[in-house]
Amino acid sequence: MIIGYTTGVYDLFHIGHLNLLKSAKGMCDKLIVGVTVDELVAYKGKKAMIPFEDRIEIIRSIKYVDAAIPQHDMDKLSACKKIGAQILFVGDDWYGTEKWQEYEKEFAEAGIKIVYFPYTKGISSTKITEALNAVRKDNLNDLK
Repeated sequence: MIIGYTTGVYDLFHIGHLNLLKSAKGMCDKLIVGVTVDELVAYKGKKAMIPFEDRIEIIRSIKYVDAAIPQHDMDKLSACKKIGAQILFVGDDWYGTEKWQEYEKEFAEAGIKIVYFPYTKGISSTKITEALNAVRKDNLNDLK
């Protein structure tokens, strides 16, 4: 049985998230998804709009996901070892970076393959948040 693992905040869930999960599930028998806890999101200098408990329930409910677990830290290698994952799925925005080239060596030594998926063009939680903030600002100005 091939176990795959991926992680994310999954705030403002969108088609890009779904595309990644669907593609990942197509490459493994069991897909386990780490959902970033609110404390780790805050550590990264951000704030999730959707609370952790809601975000993990959304992920658990997706048919491509076999299990959703909390992600308490950024140590993906330890997480993969702990759950027995043979593949880690990540977005291709990390591909070729110095940090991920080093990760690739560490994961290869552990017998874990890293698969990079392309981001869905034109969509991201950050862009959705920016659009929502712009609409809210316009609406406030209309009320004045």
